[in-house]
Amino acid sequence: MSVYTLPDLQYDYAALEPTISGQIIELHHDKHHATYVAGANTTLDKLAEARDSGDFGDFGDFGAIVGLEKTLAFNVSGHILHSIYWQNLSPDGGDKPDGALGDAITESFGSFDSFKAQLTAVTTTVQGSGWGILAYDQLSGRLLVEQVYDHQSNIGIGNTTLLAFDAWEHAWYLQYKNVKADYVTALWDIVNWADVAARYTAAKQITSV
Repeated sequence: MSVYTLPDLQYDYAALEPTISGQIIELHHDKHHATYVAGANTTLDKLAEARDSGDFGDFGDFGAIVGLEKTLAFNVSGHILHSIYWQNLSPDGGDKPDGALGDAITESFGSFDSFKAQLTAVTTTVQGSGWGILAYDQLSGRLLVEQVYDHQSNIGIGNTTLLAFDAWEHAWYLQYKNVKADYVTALWDIVNWADVAARYTAAKQITSV
């Protein structure tokens, strides 16, 4: 049966310097992201054991199954968002998108600068741990900015993540200390718009509900 695996980085640890240090990239990818992958696989094993034994806990207080489902969602969501995050960044990134993605951003937010200001604010003001996300909403056909707490909440069901800004402290604190806003501002210099545009094109092909 298939399991989750840690994707390889498409660039060296130090490739995103000075925006993000090689030390942060190495720890973030090899330790933090790897932990989500291991957590997802371990939880799948525990769910399989529960199915085999028929023991899903005490349904009077919801039991173990609720905790396992929450743990699976947390780890799988963390794995997916990090996998997108790595590909959203590039040492050759920056500037702003053109073409269909650029037009969609202007249509949905009024201008690229307005979109940039909103995603920057959303990412910077996450309370605790979370993400700032640009997503495509299949139902309306428009782009949305979403503020995600931890890995799971404040996401429109069925929306497709195109661009993910990691606002967890492990993504920036070693370099930017307590000034998260400087990290978020610097991220714009390494956004891989070709990757974001490809995700937008693919998302538009998904059949709406």
